[in-house]
Amino acid sequence: MMDDHKLKVFCIVAETKSFSRASEIIRLTQPAVSLQIQALEEMYGTKLFNRSGCVITLTKAGEMLYKYAKEINSLYAAAEKEIGEFTGLTKGVISVGASSTIGNYILPHVVADFRRKYPKVGVHLHVGNTKNVVDYLNAGNIDIGLVEGEVKKQKLLVEKLIPDEMVLIMSPHHPWAKRSVVSVMSLAKEPMIFREEGSGTRQMIEKYFSKHGISSQQLKIVLIMGSTESIKGAVEEGLGVSIVSRWAAKKESRYGILKTATFKEDKFVRDFSLIRRKSKESSHTVERFIDFLKRYPFDKLLNA
Repeated sequence: MMDDHKLKVFCIVAETKSFSRASEIIRLTQPAVSLQIQALEEMYGTKLFNRSGCVITLTKAGEMLYKYAKEINSLYAAAEKEIGEFTGLTKGVISVGASSTIGNYILPHVVADFRRKYPKVGVHLHVGNTKNVVDYLNAGNIDIGLVEGEVKKQKLLVEKLIPDEMVLIMSPHHPWAKRSVVSVMSLAKEPMIFREEGSGTRQMIEKYFSKHGISSQQLKIVLIMGSTESIKGAVEEGLGVSIVSRWAAKKESRYGILKTATFKEDKFVRDFSLIRRKSKESSHTVERFIDFLKRYPFDKLLNA
């Protein structure tokens, strides 16, 4: 009996054309990925990849296997979905990729509520920036993605889930701390702390500034940090101001650790979106989770 995990690994290597990239996505070591491919090559008695330097391409035999492996993976998902619908039993494991704001501040509550309703389901959560989540999804390593910012549709189905308001955060000792509204124009001279390139939050902030005639070159960016938590810590220390999701500032705002303000010009709102692969058959359990997400009372959670 062929191990379907080997076929998943094979498909990811074929799609990323890189053992190192595949190992990051699957969260296996590179030698473990190589061993899975080696086992398949021994099973078929032929090479599946041409390895010349850094470039990896499928051999003729590899191309044949890739075609069937995709069908086999799809059939596994279809069988699970049909049997799940027949038995009405929701069980198994769902892999969800989430960009950092959703993954850190929203999904832990949603997943806890989902598991109370469906205790036989395990949820594996992969948190990264929006670009990471899209890569995971395209490589077939996650069932669905939840992202902030804009996503090129291409092979993906993109559905808006909930709106998300962005707010300015500052230290309680900042001169603007008592203001509830700040002009976006006044931020051009203010020391700012940003997320890294590839972050959905950063992408939307740059777009918002551009809409108001401010280019990122005009901004006084004093720090670039890899997580919203580190940004909040730096803002609390008075190193600059930043813009984050209202979700991310919810706790600190309530306890007075950080002050928040909205923008005078217009509301800065983006969307959290649900993304899926167009070609991928979702299991019964994944469909249950998607339905749960679409009905979830996010407003109550934000105001709790």
